Amino acid sequence: MKSENLSSIEAFPYFTIEAVKQLLGDESVAAGTIQTTLYRWMKAGQIIQLKKGVYMTRRFFELHRADADFAPMISAILIPQSYLSLEYILQRNAILTEMTYPVTAVTLKQTRVFENKLGTFTYRNIKAELYQGFTFTEYLGIPFAQATVAKALFDFLYLRPWKSSRRLASYDLTEDLRLNLEDFSENDQDEFITFVEISKSEKMNQILKSLRKTVWRH
Repeated sequence: MKSENLSSIEAFPYFTIEAVKQLLGDESVAAGTIQTTLYRWMKAGQIIQLKKGVYMTRRFFELHRADADFAPMISAILIPQSYLSLEYILQRNAILTEMTYPVTAVTLKQTRVFENKLGTFTYRNIKAELYQGFTFTEYLGIPFAQATVAKALFDFLYLRPWKSSRRLASYDLTEDLRLNLEDFSENDQDEFITFVEISKSEKMNQILKSLRKTVWRH
C-alpha cells in the first residue's frame, strides 16, 4: 500500500480500516498488512487516529481545523449518539468566560474521555428522560447535535456535585461558578425550568431557587 492511496480519501472527514480495504479493492490483503501501513502513515504524520479503528488524513485536518464546527464534528464521529453540551456550549455562548474547556458532550452511553491529536473529548452519561433539548446541524456531511443554551446550563448544573453548604441562604451560585446569566432570556429561563421539572431532582429545585433569588427575577 502506497501513500498515493491517501489522496482518494483526503476529502472525507474520517475513514476506517474497512474503508481502506474497499479502497484497495483486494479482499486478500491481510488485516495485519493494513494495520502496519496505518501505523506507518501515523508515524509519518500523514494520518491521525481519532479512536481505535477510526482515522483522519493530515491533509483534511489542516484544511478544516480552524472551522468553528470542526471540533463538534469530531465529537459526533467519536460517539454519534451524543450531543454537545455542558462547558463547551456555555463557553460558546459566553456563559462561562474564564477558562478554555475541552469539547464536552452528553450521551446515553457510559461516561468516557477520548484524547487524541485533536484534543480532549469528554462524554457524560444522562438518563433517558433528560436526553433532549438539542438541535441537529450538519458540517461536511456529518450531522451533530448541540444543546440549547438552557439545556447546556441544566446539564452543567445537574451533573455537578452539590454540597450541602450550598443550601445556605447566603450562597450565590452564579458568583461561585462564575456564570454570566444576566442576559439569559425569559424563554431560556422557562426552558431551564421545564428541565428541572422533568428531572424531579431536589438538588435542581434548590439550584433554581438560588438562581431566582440572585439573577432571575421574573
